[in-house]
Amino acid sequence: MTSNDAAERAILVGAPPVDMPQETVDEHLEELARLARTAGADVRGVVIQRLRTPSAATYIGKGKVERLARMLHEHEATLAIFDEELSPAQGANLEAALGIRALDRTELILDIFALRARTSESKLQVELAQLQYMRTRLKRMWTHLSREGGGIGARGPGEQQIETDRRLIDRRLARLRHKLDHIARARVTQRRARSEQFKVALAGYTNAGKSSILRGLSGTEVFVEDRLFATVDSATRVCDLDGPGPILLTDTVGFIRKLPHHLVASFRATMEELSEADLLLHVIDASSPNWEAQRDAVEAVLAEVGAADRPVLHVFNKIDRLTHEEERALRERAVAAARPHVLTSVLEEGGLDPLREALQAAMRARLETVRVSLPAGDGARLAEAYREGEVLERAYEEGRVVILARVPAGVIGRWRESGLTVEQADAA
Repeated sequence: MTSNDAAERAILVGAPPVDMPQETVDEHLEELARLARTAGADVRGVVIQRLRTPSAATYIGKGKVERLARMLHEHEATLAIFDEELSPAQGANLEAALGIRALDRTELILDIFALRARTSESKLQVELAQLQYMRTRLKRMWTHLSREGGGIGARGPGEQQIETDRRLIDRRLARLRHKLDHIARARVTQRRARSEQFKVALAGYTNAGKSSILRGLSGTEVFVEDRLFATVDSATRVCDLDGPGPILLTDTVGFIRKLPHHLVASFRATMEELSEADLLLHVIDASSPNWEAQRDAVEAVLAEVGAADRPVLHVFNKIDRLTHEEERALRERAVAAARPHVLTSVLEEGGLDPLREALQAAMRARLETVRVSLPAGDGARLAEAYREGEVLERAYEEGRVVILARVPAGVIGRWRESGLTVEQADAA
């Protein structure tokens, strides 16, 4: 499915385990429906079969395949979308039996990412993931490939189409990896340049409100839309929170249940922002009845990208959608979990103040309080103290400026290397 197939009609197929609660089944299929609508499909119906063991040939049973075929015909549907990942053989067998395309959850998410990617880096990352996924499915997907590099006309005698396309994909994959490695090296250089700045990264389930929080804290324009994966591009903004220096706040791609492995691998360079952050803001949609499962899904991806050991602040967002009773219950559950947390709303006046205060406290916790005497004319270091930290006191003594300040360890090291006497002190 592509962004041009806005009129495609889809039947959703769920094949949950026999012991999965019905409420969870409904939530999973509702999420699949939202994904399908995000990709441009018109959802016409749902087929469910609880399974102990998936069929090796068609995932769902033969009788259910026949029922699905009838339902597709009745609704004049053009797509069957499965909530589970299909093997290449299962996908091919289903398409042969149904006479239409059978997509799985992975292919659907990859399609949405391709639709939403805006920057050259994210487009490369999505293409890499798509090609890795398609490589084992060429028997039914080869018509979607580029003919770059000669294609059909360059085929030798007796050479099979699938072999030609696999070589085309392998060459393209190699070029994509080379380009992304170059971008990754540039990212490492950028991170080194800002190593002393307080780096905060937003992580969370898709549509939890990360981009809205970034816009609210930074005061800059960031694309925001109430749909899954409204943006898949990372964005970094400098945020001045009226505290001890500015922070670098980075919004990362939203996560989701069963986020495709190829996609996580392709976006690994971007997701390294999470493992390099001084603090992670795990944004949780407090209005979702399934927020705990969404939290767990995000934590699983954080562990996969090497960010499980980062300090985390849980940000329960969208509390404006809760009743007073629901908000009180949420606060009790958050306190019982014994994890640092704040409750926020980007719509209510002052709704982000608890988050601002928590970020200010986190910044102060990493600073050291020192007393230093500067030459009266040393405006550069005085400005550095204000820019990188927080000046608590300032006094003039015989042509010098004596300041009491909270500043990062890197600033203190530079001052000492320049010959200044820096004394540890207690905050006023």
